[in-house]
Amino acid sequence: MTAFFSQVRVQAEDFDVAYELAQLRAGNAKVGGVVSFVGTVRDLNEGAHVAEMELEHYPGMTEQSIAAIIGQAQQRWPIYGALVIHRIGPLKPAEQIVMVAVTSAHRGEAFAACEFIIDYLKTEAPFWKKEQTPDGARWVDARVSDDAALKKWQS
Repeated sequence: MTAFFSQVRVQAEDFDVAYELAQLRAGNAKVGGVVSFVGTVRDLNEGAHVAEMELEHYPGMTEQSIAAIIGQAQQRWPIYGALVIHRIGPLKPAEQIVMVAVTSAHRGEAFAACEFIIDYLKTEAPFWKKEQTPDGARWVDARVSDDAALKKWQS
């Protein structure tokens, strides 16, 4: 049986998607599907121009929370590996915020597990986002659509 590989990184530095995907699947000939999601900073949110987004987290707790989400995905689908990289600190529009990648034998499991991880990450991981807009700084609340996405996994 192939060992499961999981990695969680919370960092200020940007990441290279191609490099990270190559590392995730390296040496595992059983991998038939690699699915990834990369989230970026939008320049517009709730009708306001966003000049910058600053992300804060709870060190230690954040990584444990994300690892637990990956563990839930591993219990639901036969996946070989999962990687979550989440950036913190100040970010400008178009910069990468988050990467979720999953490997499995087949695409269906990889797609489902990747979507599951990002849906839970958006609502369950302890991150706080503050946007800089023309009207000043504002904290970003959870979106109704994020809660709705999470509910589909709970049935």
